[in-house]
Amino acid sequence: MSASLGRRTLAEAVGAAALVAVVVGSGIQATKLTDDVGVQLLANSLATVFGLGVLIALLGPVSGAHFNPVVTLAAWITGRRKPDGLSLRDVASYIPAQSLGAIGGAVLADAMFAEPLVRWSTHDRSAGHLWLGEIVATAGLVFLIFGLTRTGQAHFAPVAVASYIGAAYWFTSSTSFANPAVTIGRAFTDTFAGIAPVSVAPFIAAQLAGAALGLVLVAAVFARPAPPQTGTVPVQGEPELAAPASS
Repeated sequence: MSASLGRRTLAEAVGAAALVAVVVGSGIQATKLTDDVGVQLLANSLATVFGLGVLIALLGPVSGAHFNPVVTLAAWITGRRKPDGLSLRDVASYIPAQSLGAIGGAVLADAMFAEPLVRWSTHDRSAGHLWLGEIVATAGLVFLIFGLTRTGQAHFAPVAVASYIGAAYWFTSSTSFANPAVTIGRAFTDTFAGIAPVSVAPFIAAQLAGAALGLVLVAAVFARPAPPQTGTVPVQGEPELAAPASS
């Protein structure tokens, strides 16, 4: 990534803010248009799929379009021995930017729909089956992102990651937050997409466990790309990570 750390950090903050604004805003809009919970979730998931795909395509070339602390941590862990891998300084800049951006996105969505700018969510999500859903959702996300990277197919990330998140909305019990920053941001809005503050820490713990599981699966399933032989130029090296988080 050739952009300065300042530009990359800004891209992560803007991307996380936009992602949460899409998630929260579409949830508010859906509840205003229909009382059918299934239709509300469908509208919310579709908006998230389209918004996320656009954000990855737009900001991936700048920062890698993580928008997600677990993706940033996983990228650092897998790339820390590479000259072009993320540094601890990058991680220390990305994660606060993602979290603050997510909070800003929730406040922005509330403002657009004339909701209180900050109202703690009362949507309790404290249950073991929901935590399991978050482990599965996050493990799948990390497995997808780094699997694409290992196989030289990271250019498919905008479509693949957005599609996965759309599917995980429906096949996981938690509706696939899979992102600590988004989880924090969604605690600031007492609307359809909100999560009660008391539920945030267990969700983040489940997401971290899922990320670790995802990395184990990547190591078990995908071989590392072979280094180019001396004196040759690789046709296509391992691409830079260009994938985000979730809703």
